[in-house]
Amino acid sequence: MSLWFSIIVILVLIAIPWVGAGIPGIQTLFGVVIPYIAIAVFLVGFVLKVLKWAKSPVPFRIPTTSGQQKSLPWIKSANLENPHNLAGVIGRMLLEVLFFRSLFRNTTTAINEGDKVTYGSTKYLWAAGMAFHYGFLLIILRHFKYFVDPTPQFVNWLQYMDNFFQIGLPIIYLTDIVFMAGVGYLLLRRLFDAKIKYISLPSDYFPLLLLIGIGTTGILMRYFTKVDIVSIKELGVGLLSFSPVVPEGISAVFFIHLFLVNCLLMYIPFSKLMHMAGVFMSPTRNLVNNNRVKRHINPWNYDVKVHTYEEYEDEFRDVMKGAGLPLDKEPAKEKE
Repeated sequence: MSLWFSIIVILVLIAIPWVGAGIPGIQTLFGVVIPYIAIAVFLVGFVLKVLKWAKSPVPFRIPTTSGQQKSLPWIKSANLENPHNLAGVIGRMLLEVLFFRSLFRNTTTAINEGDKVTYGSTKYLWAAGMAFHYGFLLIILRHFKYFVDPTPQFVNWLQYMDNFFQIGLPIIYLTDIVFMAGVGYLLLRRLFDAKIKYISLPSDYFPLLLLIGIGTTGILMRYFTKVDIVSIKELGVGLLSFSPVVPEGISAVFFIHLFLVNCLLMYIPFSKLMHMAGVFMSPTRNLVNNNRVKRHINPWNYDVKVHTYEEYEDEFRDVMKGAGLPLDKEPAKEKE
C-alpha cells in the first residue's frame, strides 16, 4: 500500500507539468515561479530545522562508542572509536560523512535452521549508498554549467573525467549509471527484503521514486529526446541572476525534470533526507567522550533536600549500634 501510494503521487507530480507545460503562457509558472518558491522553502526550512536541533539541550556526553576510552596511561585508547579530544571527533566525523563508516561496519542478523543466529555483512548496502550519494553530488556539480556563463573550469574537468571512456553518442556519463544503479538498489532492497518491506512507509518509498524520476527524465533529455540546451542554459542563468526569461521551444520533459527537482527541494527540510545536516548535529557523533575526566552535572536538576549519611547515622545511631553495624561516630555515653 505504501509503495502504490508513493507511485500514484509521483505519477500525479509528473502529470502536472506534462499537462501544464502545453498551456500557452503557463511556462513561467513552472520555469520561474515554482523554482523560486522551492528554493525559498528549502533554505528557510533547512535553516529552521538546524536551529531547532541546535536549541535542543544536551546536558550529558552521550557519544556512540565502540572502542577503549582514554583512562589509565598503560591502556591504549581508540581515539577514533571513542574520541577523547577534538581531533578524534573531527577524524570520526570525516570518516562518517565522507565514507559512511558506520554503514560500512554494519551487519545483518538472521536465524537459520535450528534457531542458529548468524551475522553477515551489508557491504552491498554501503556500496549502493556511496554510489548514490557521490553520483548525485557529481551530477549536481556538473549542472553548474547550466547556471553560470562561462562554464566554470572545474565543471569541464568533471565532465572530462565523467565521460573518460568515450562510450556512446552522446557520450555516456559514468555518474548517470552509478547514480541510477545506487538508487535502484536501495529501492529493490525495500521491495524484496521482507523485513525491510514490512517496516517501509511512504516516506521511505517516495524520495527514492522521486530521485528515480529525476534521473530518468535527465537521461531521457540527454540520450533519447531532443532538447534545446541553449534555451535551458538561458533559463538557468536568468534564474541565478534574478532576471529570469523563459525561452520558447523548451520541451515538456525538461519541465517535468525541473518540477520534480523543485518537489525534492521542498520535500527535503520535512523528510528523512535532512540527515545531510543531522549527522553534524548529532550528539552521538559530535561530542568528546570525557566522562572519566570531567564530571558532567545536569544543569536542569532542581534543588532537592538530601538526607546525608551523617544525618542518617545521627538519627539511627542507637539502633545501628544495637544491630552491630559499623559507625563513623560512637554514640555518646549516658551521664551518670
